[in-house]
Amino acid sequence: MALADEIKSQLENLESEINTRLENATEDAQLEEIRVSFLGKKGNLTAILKGLGKVEAKERSELGKIANQLKSSFEEKLQNKEDLLKKQYYSALAESEWYDVTCPPSPLTIKPLPVEWGHIHPISQMQSELEDIFTSMGFSIQDGPQVETDYYNFGALNFTDDHPAREMQDTFYTTTRNLLRTHTSAVQVRSMLKMKAPMKIIVPGRVFRYEEIDASHEHTFYQMEGMIIDREVSISNLLYLMRTLLKEVFKNEVEVRLRPGYFPFVEPGFELDIQCIICGGGGCRVCKKSGWLEVLPCGLVHPNVIRAGGLDPSEWQGAAFGLGLNRLVMMRHSIEDIRHFQDSNPAFLKQF
Repeated sequence: MALADEIKSQLENLESEINTRLENATEDAQLEEIRVSFLGKKGNLTAILKGLGKVEAKERSELGKIANQLKSSFEEKLQNKEDLLKKQYYSALAESEWYDVTCPPSPLTIKPLPVEWGHIHPISQMQSELEDIFTSMGFSIQDGPQVETDYYNFGALNFTDDHPAREMQDTFYTTTRNLLRTHTSAVQVRSMLKMKAPMKIIVPGRVFRYEEIDASHEHTFYQMEGMIIDREVSISNLLYLMRTLLKEVFKNEVEVRLRPGYFPFVEPGFELDIQCIICGGGGCRVCKKSGWLEVLPCGLVHPNVIRAGGLDPSEWQGAAFGLGLNRLVMMRHSIEDIRHFQDSNPAFLKQF
């Protein structure tokens, strides 16, 4: 009986000590120290619980109940104290460190700006330059959602239900069965439904694919879609446009080749490649030792796509092309690895 009374007294003293220490604690480190001193492997409460085995069964049950209640009470008080300290911390932070995002910025007086202040990303530079080239030729700039429906990304573009590009290995799907668009071509039908023919559009933007990343492939990259809808559109029109574009981008004639390519939304379809500027056509890891790099998949718009855009394919024809902005930048600046663009490496970005 004397041992049971002694343990009961220890539990009462322990409760008093817990309350005092928690009340005086002012930081998280102190709370952790208190927790370990009471509930750790060598903690005071842990030691008392281990000693209950020496007490007779009748008293052991009563003392065990008191000890467990004390443990639950301690854990609750400890959590409450943690919440209070956190609230006090953020309240003090709000008083000492805050910024009104509605205030206009101070005028910049340093000219020229130091490099460390940041500058335009090379892909953004390329996009802006291409937009200037195309708008000078009468193209309008269109945009569309990055989280797209299966219909606009695949169905309206003449993809069959069993097309491999619909599978999970190529496409990021959401839990609602929407998807991250795999190409800016998803805006083709949206634009035809919104605008009146004839029309000439470009669609710059970010796209996503479930790719195996290497020197020339990324899961997130940038494209620029182009499309012309008119009464008469030919392959000759398309090739002239592509050659003019590449000459403007590289400020010189570049070696190109045209080969057949299959894309559900064009018929016929082509792959327009440029000779790899990094290796001069000799073969490197960027061009996969072929000497050529695919930059412009293109073709005449499939009648089913024109029809999905609300137009009559017997009256209207179209040509479409897709530019890989990352690859154009790589060719212009002799960048050997596409992964540099998303590394956020200041040494890389400062070059531009």
